[in-house]
Amino acid sequence: MELTHSRTVKITGIFLILAAISQPLYTALYLGAPEFDRQFLWGLEALLFVLLAAFAGSALVRAKRSTLGFSAIAFSAVLNVVQVGVGLTQFGPFREAAKLNGDLSVLASSVGAFSFFSYNAAKILLGLAAIVFGMSMIGTGKKILGGAAALLGAVAFIANSSVMMFGSQSLIPSPLAGGSGVSATLLLGLCLLSVSRED
Repeated sequence: MELTHSRTVKITGIFLILAAISQPLYTALYLGAPEFDRQFLWGLEALLFVLLAAFAGSALVRAKRSTLGFSAIAFSAVLNVVQVGVGLTQFGPFREAAKLNGDLSVLASSVGAFSFFSYNAAKILLGLAAIVFGMSMIGTGKKILGGAAALLGAVAFIANSSVMMFGSQSLIPSPLAGGSGVSATLLLGLCLLSVSRED
């Protein structure tokens, strides 16, 4: 079955909204119920990002405009697959190894740092996409949604760039970077739903 470009964009928007919802849910479980096995949720999130990469990539090659935005979404999804994959496959073994040998704790920390590096890089790209589609929305008269998406996209871009570049030395706290990225992702998804309706 051949999907139209409009439907592909709409599905991409839905995946972005689901991704934005899944991350606060994961954080709430981590803080409120640390004993809860979150492997299924991470696996589901990984599947979501794999599909997002495919649909955003399809939208990219068929788009007549906003190609930078679709490219940013597709590559952010690939980075998120890497980030979630590291969490699923590396966190546990390195944590166990560090318990057996304290000298390995530095390696365990580096695996976590790499995962967050990928996370912040993906949020930079989503912030960029939110700017692109937010500005497009402003151009079509949807100034509230477009302005909010572009503004939060810029905040996410700057905050996550700082955290990615400087790590724990960044002046911007990691939670602000992650939170702005999630908010920008949600508004970006809403922008894509609006774009697909117009097409």
